[in-house]
Amino acid sequence: MAGQEQTESGIIFPNPDTADTDGLLAIGGNLEVPTLIKAYSNGIFPWYAEGTPILWWSPNPRMILLPEKFKISKTLQQVLHSEKFEVRFDYAFDEVIEYCARIRRKGQHGTWITDAMIDAYKRLHLAGYAHSVETYCRGRLAGGLYGVSIGRTFFGESMFHVIKDASKVALYYLVVKLLEWNFDLIDTQQSTKHLKSLGAEEISRKKFLELLKDSLKKETIRGNWGSVGR
Repeated sequence: MAGQEQTESGIIFPNPDTADTDGLLAIGGNLEVPTLIKAYSNGIFPWYAEGTPILWWSPNPRMILLPEKFKISKTLQQVLHSEKFEVRFDYAFDEVIEYCARIRRKGQHGTWITDAMIDAYKRLHLAGYAHSVETYCRGRLAGGLYGVSIGRTFFGESMFHVIKDASKVALYYLVVKLLEWNFDLIDTQQSTKHLKSLGAEEISRKKFLELLKDSLKKETIRGNWGSVGR
């Protein structure tokens, strides 16, 4: 497990309030574990395309999902009751992020999950800060999601499915675990109709950073979430 030195980075990020109207805050830097931890702890995340410099973002407004406000549709209830999927935590992180990178999405060309990003989040996973939720159907990976956890905030990064509803089931079980551990919020970064339908809401950057500051005062649950009990 990583030591305290991994939470220390020499990189200094600008104040998030100085981001432009699209949320772009800074260009350059690196994707080392200490840098990513510092970024997320300040409400900043990397998002860029292959062949471009690293871009750092802090959008306003910010979309979040409070775990207690997660909406379970009748369809999802039926899927959950069917027990069609088996759910695991931190069982196949590498496979999940690689699927997220290559899965085809409507209206999207290419991916922001570059090879460098994949390598960086795998290191973050090994350090105990990045986590995945996997859904299996008949023994095969059917969907999942991954993100970063610091304090009692989960920063959602990406999700995928190859079987309908598999990623929604993964999100449901993530919410269940976060409620069990008294998490404050899930950062979903940017607004989408799909996320709104699940209970996510937009708040100002100022409010988000206030919530994040309080959440980071609480213990980070590091390690493999499939074997951690709190």
